[in-house]
This record gives sequence, structure tokens and C-alpha cells, in this order.
Amino acid sequence: MSCVFCAIVAGEAPALRVYEDDGYLAILDIRPFTRGHTLVIPKRHTVDLTDTPPETLADMATIGQRIARAARSTELADATNIAVNDGRAAFQSVDHIHLHVLPRRNGDKLSFAKGLLLRRDPDREATAQILREAVARIDASQ
Repeated sequence: MSCVFCAIVAGEAPALRVYEDDGYLAILDIRPFTRGHTLVIPKRHTVDLTDTPPETLADMATIGQRIARAARSTELADATNIAVNDGRAAFQSVDHIHLHVLPRRNGDKLSFAKGLLLRRDPDREATAQILREAVARIDASQ
């Protein structure tokens, strides 16, 4: 399979899963800008904004909002950046549409240029667990 995200969706490549439903998967970014940096991926392959249905984008944003709300209920986030990198010139590195959800902390001093140089989470498994539990807790309360 040439698309790494399709391979992850199919269970043929490893990933730390934060959320999953019939149409979407949310995983921790393997090279996070911040702790808890999560990617929301539609299971149906499309490349970018030009070939992705508006409903898919809306669903990605809704799931991203849930992940952001979950992160903000923990020590991972005081705020959130969300982004879709649409095309190579916009730093899209995987040709499968995905939404970045970046938990932010007050005073974290992250700048995107600096973040491109050093992107590591010392305990990705623990971070995934924090987000899974927070998503479940928020889902249960609704």
C-alpha cells in the first residue's frame, strides 16, 4: 500500500490510536510539534482539499473539536491550533487529507519554524492514553 495513512487504517502499519469510528481515525503524530499532536484522518482516501467532500471536512473538524476539548480537559492543553496542510507548498507531507490538532500550553513558546526542527514526545504511549481517556470521559458526559 503506497499511502501510509491507508496502511494505518487497514491495520498494516502501526499507530497510536486516540479515536476511531466507522469513517475516521485519530492518531498521534509520529513527529509531534507539541505533546498530544493528533491527526484526524478520514478512512476513505482523498488527497487534499480539491478532492475531499465538504462533509468529510466538516466531520474532520467536528472530531478535531472533540480531541481539542478532551486535551483541554487535561494537563496537555490550555488552547489548540488546528490546521490542514493543503499541498506540498503548505507542508503537506502525506498525500491523504488530514487535520492537525495541536494542544498548546500557556508559555510553551512554540513557533512553527522552531517546531519543524525538533518534534518529539518523550512518552507517546502515555500521551495517547491521556487523550483516549479524556475523549471517553467527554463522550460519556454528553
